Amino acid sequence: MAGFAPLQPNDGYLPIEDHGLIGDGTTAALVSRDGSVVWLCTPRFDSPPLFCRLLDVHRGGEFAVAVEGLQASRQRYETDSGVLTTELRGPTGVLQLTDALALRDHADLLAESSASRGMLLRRLAVVEGHVAVSVRLQPWGGATVTPWPHGHRVRCTSQATDLHLSASVPLAGLETRLDLREGSIVFVALAWTEPPGRIDGDGDHILDSTSRAWQRWAAQIDYEGPQRALVRRSAITLKLLDHFENGAIVAAPTSSLPEAIGGPRNWDYRFSWIRDAAFSVYALHRIGLRREAGGFLRWALHAFESSERPLVLYGVDGAVPAPEREDPDLEGYRRSAPVRWGNGATEQRQHDVYGEVLDCAYQFARHHGSLDAERWSRLKGLVDQSMTAWREPDHGIWEVRTPGRVFTYSAAMCLVALDRGARLAARFTLPGDVMAWQAAAEDIRRHILEDAWDPLRLSLTEHLGGGGLDASLLTLPLRRVLAADHPRMAATTQAIQDRLGAGGGLLYRYLPNESPDGLPGHEGAFLLCSFWLVDNLTKQGRLDEAGALYDSLCGRANGLGLLPEQIDPGSGAFLGNFPQAFSHVGVISSGVNLARARRNQNR
Repeated sequence: MAGFAPLQPNDGYLPIEDHGLIGDGTTAALVSRDGSVVWLCTPRFDSPPLFCRLLDVHRGGEFAVAVEGLQASRQRYETDSGVLTTELRGPTGVLQLTDALALRDHADLLAESSASRGMLLRRLAVVEGHVAVSVRLQPWGGATVTPWPHGHRVRCTSQATDLHLSASVPLAGLETRLDLREGSIVFVALAWTEPPGRIDGDGDHILDSTSRAWQRWAAQIDYEGPQRALVRRSAITLKLLDHFENGAIVAAPTSSLPEAIGGPRNWDYRFSWIRDAAFSVYALHRIGLRREAGGFLRWALHAFESSERPLVLYGVDGAVPAPEREDPDLEGYRRSAPVRWGNGATEQRQHDVYGEVLDCAYQFARHHGSLDAERWSRLKGLVDQSMTAWREPDHGIWEVRTPGRVFTYSAAMCLVALDRGARLAARFTLPGDVMAWQAAAEDIRRHILEDAWDPLRLSLTEHLGGGGLDASLLTLPLRRVLAADHPRMAATTQAIQDRLGAGGGLLYRYLPNESPDGLPGHEGAFLLCSFWLVDNLTKQGRLDEAGALYDSLCGRANGLGLLPEQIDPGSGAFLGNFPQAFSHVGVISSGVNLARARRNQNR
């Protein structure tokens, strides 16, 4: 565990990087370095928040374990698990706080079934001296409390939800002060499905069982390469964002953490984007975790049935989320308003979804055999739609809020859909017009090389027909659209480094003044784009450069190995929703690519 560090709040808020993630395959929580649970949605990732102090220190609510006179703290994970320990040092002693969203006994994280107990378990243990502690439960919107066997029933005013609060010592109600001495151990449990009963003797068993379940799953990770510890933690982080029961993976567990402090670019990421989830399962697949790919594919094809056309994102249950709205009551992280619930991208067209799903299906079938007739029938329909969709305007991977254009990335992913569809049909003798699909894919490739090329900038551009630079073009070699050393791709890679570079190996996605997105303000550097740059350098054979950049990006993770969506290039502070699946995908995929390239170089 790293050394103790003082807490340095700004505007009353701790830095985004001062938080750890716990989860149970149904929802997730953030525990801050001051011992408070500042974010938890129940019962699912995309449910209304129970605690959201992360977005309003005054009204958001929290589940606090507050050490009086707190001076410094530190956090660590139990090895290869989703169980988090926070050590809090006060003037007279040290409290060790262990948190978990508890899993059922003998939970199998490889199975597509719920493993959740519907309970947050907190273990307070004084490991040095004596400590005065306040245990305080403040649900967002307020609550009333009544006695209940072994604890209290808590009625959440704004959500009409019942919680059950219990502990191994008597609690006064929503707030209790405890004076604890070295060797003292107290368990506090908060449940939202059924009362947890007495936890005096069961607390350590539940925590140990939860840790073992995570460790059994993590034992399947197959990776030997650079930044091994961070790659393993990134895999566990992606699993913490996975809805175990059906295979949906959320983009991030939070909403409205700003892309620039004080700015309005604040979005709700608690849903499953087809793109983000496909990236995630592919990354897991590459390090030996293959069952997640099958679960996601089944979930995605089922979700498509709930809408007239494939949507960009769905709720974790596969349903269409409620419309985006702004919350007038919450001030936002460090007063970065507005706070949003729901995401307007639901209503957008983004044609890359075809390629994301077909690429996932192709990787799945390569390792698990053919696809059944029903699944192939649905996939074949997506391939056929790709033949025309690539010519039609959409809103692109970055979900701009301007009128649609024909984005190069979207056209490229339609090419991927056609290519993978043709490969699947040919390899497994499945019905489909393989020759027509192959010809259409080559036609798109030709249009990308000709219509997206800017001879003055010497680079490909964001649209077929011209436009600004777009870091998503770095994915073209990764999806086998263009070779990394193709002259026009190599030139584009260099142009992106030169024009979109934010310093320190960081990249902006695009420049809003050259590529208007319909939004005011600015944003930070987007971490995944820099990992894509690592991959391009690797594929160009520039392994020393790629390795140095990879290590510098991994070095930006917090002490727990967690990464945000974006980084402030000036300060290095975390920005955007946290932790972000995309960023952890980059850690895994770039590590795998580098390791493979280095092995090939040494042969």
